[in-house]
Amino acid sequence: MSAKRHIQRLVWPTTLVTVNFGLIFFRSDLRGHLGNDETLWLCINALAYFAVAWFVSRVLSIALDKTAERRQPYPRLLREIITALLFLVALAATAALFTGQGAVGALAGSGLVLAMFGFAIRNVVADTLSGIALGIEGPFRIGDWIDIDGMARGKVIEIGWRTTRILTRDATYMILPNSQIARQRITNYSAPKPHYRAQITITLDHNMPIKRARELMLDALKGATLIQQDPLPDVRVQAYEESGITYALRYWLSRFDRDIDCRDEVYSLVDEALRQAGTTASYRRIELVGPAIPTCATREKGVSMFSEYG
Repeated sequence: MSAKRHIQRLVWPTTLVTVNFGLIFFRSDLRGHLGNDETLWLCINALAYFAVAWFVSRVLSIALDKTAERRQPYPRLLREIITALLFLVALAATAALFTGQGAVGALAGSGLVLAMFGFAIRNVVADTLSGIALGIEGPFRIGDWIDIDGMARGKVIEIGWRTTRILTRDATYMILPNSQIARQRITNYSAPKPHYRAQITITLDHNMPIKRARELMLDALKGATLIQQDPLPDVRVQAYEESGITYALRYWLSRFDRDIDCRDEVYSLVDEALRQAGTTASYRRIELVGPAIPTCATREKGVSMFSEYG
């Protein structure tokens, strides 16, 4: 976000703070024009509290934007939590101003009402508290590719108070309650770094030596353009069974969203190399064995035996 845009966001909060503190500072001079009505001056003081909360929330939001330019963007939920806390402090100060109580006493007086209201919307409260926990712990951020224990896999688009929005690789827009996300196991493919290692498995016949198979597949991957060549791919023997030798071909990706395309390229290159070498991946052979067909002699013998007993 440009500096001009940041300044525009501060214009109205700064104006409101300046006007309110000007009224409070020159209160004695303005009494002749505005009168001595205490309610009016209490409202001016209360407005000053909210003006300061608005101004501070904008300043902190701009600071987060500046920090996010060097790192991943902070979730919108964090900004909303900060804003809500600042306005809650302003509300408590206003209540204390009008009632003559302390801020703690003003909040405690409304505790019973808040408890009853919270029970009525407990599901909403559960989602909201889970959203706050996700915003504080930060298991993922906007732009991360995540897998929520089979519920969803995709890119985080937005983290809200109650829900998190995810865009899957097939362009499906999913909206998940934060309370459900908080109870699931989360796999983040973009943290702590965006690149990660993937692998495919290939089973070859025993007639190809392991050393030759490893060299063949590694040479094939030298022509890959989508996977990373640093660190280099490697091939490991995963299983040695009667059906063949299973190899795990491991390689590194720069981003999770390239997973499908990279897998397609790796399979294609390895298949081409195996065919040029005169071999293919091992496959299951099924041999159908039918009942034995009797010969002519057997049929004649059976007929004669039937005639004797007939």
